[in-house]
Amino acid sequence: MSDPNALDEAALVPYLSAHVPGFSGFQSIEKFKTGQSNPTYHIRADSGQYVLRAKPPGTLLKSAHQVDREFRVMGALHDTNVPVPEVLHLSPEDSPIGRMFYVMRFLDGRIFWDPALPDVTDATERSAIYDAMNGTLAALHDVDVSAVGLSDFGKPGNYFERQYSRWLGQYRASEVETIADMDRLIDWLQQHLPADDGVVSLVHGDYRLDNMIFASDSASIVAVLDWELSTLGHPYADLAYQCMQWRLPHDSGFRGLGGMDRHALGLPDEAEYVENYCRRRGLSSIDNWPFYIAFSFFRLGAIIQGVYKRSLDGNASNPERAKQYGMAVPLMARMAVQSIEP
Repeated sequence: MSDPNALDEAALVPYLSAHVPGFSGFQSIEKFKTGQSNPTYHIRADSGQYVLRAKPPGTLLKSAHQVDREFRVMGALHDTNVPVPEVLHLSPEDSPIGRMFYVMRFLDGRIFWDPALPDVTDATERSAIYDAMNGTLAALHDVDVSAVGLSDFGKPGNYFERQYSRWLGQYRASEVETIADMDRLIDWLQQHLPADDGVVSLVHGDYRLDNMIFASDSASIVAVLDWELSTLGHPYADLAYQCMQWRLPHDSGFRGLGGMDRHALGLPDEAEYVENYCRRRGLSSIDNWPFYIAFSFFRLGAIIQGVYKRSLDGNASNPERAKQYGMAVPLMARMAVQSIEP
């Protein structure tokens, strides 16, 4: 069986030469092994190194895989305090590879796949890495969306109500079996949706350690990646989504921080991380925290259920990993239910 993610180089290379500024002397293209949503490729050329990120092949869920939104938001953030790669070109749907893609500069640096940071030997540096994540998240939520041309980047109204409806629809469209805890969580969230408090910021939507490139010789963040789920929304959604990392077990496929001696590792606990974020943004505290955590588990469960369904349909970017993710949906639901049980 041919690889559905393989690209037609004979058609693609002339297109890149014509549309990507300065592109010349194509050498090679290789698909990154990581990434589940949008297949991503490393391109080497005489003119430099690039990254091509495309929609996956096959029939896609409505409102998913919006690489054009990634392209737009990274272009808007290029001159802000939020580090992003330079984006160079966005193709139409009828591109040489038969689907929309964009091209950005390749940035070298470190990507940490394990939140316990076993590759970092110094506890002080581990602490600095988490502090950099915290500071960048606060900077993102402080971006003036009007000033960067993103005032129309999301729909008006209650963010959590809209997101609940969106991910419920996507979960049901990808559902392959009944998960009792997920159904219980869905009912609880509907009954506890908070009133719209009017707080709006640019949100990343998938803000976590392995969606960042860190400098090779420091804790500085070179770039925040994977903006597919970004929109105008509530900043607490980003914060709670990242804080799930503290609750997920480290021995799971998600390698959370649950069960780890965070103090010995030099890592903040969840309360400290939230406190530092509040300090940076001038907030006294965050009410209704259990809802935001439970919602984050639900949303992640819906996302990975979609990845799992694509693996069954034969068009996942990383089929074997996608199947493993699908098996973790019950874990997401169980941990969410535990977070809301008295």
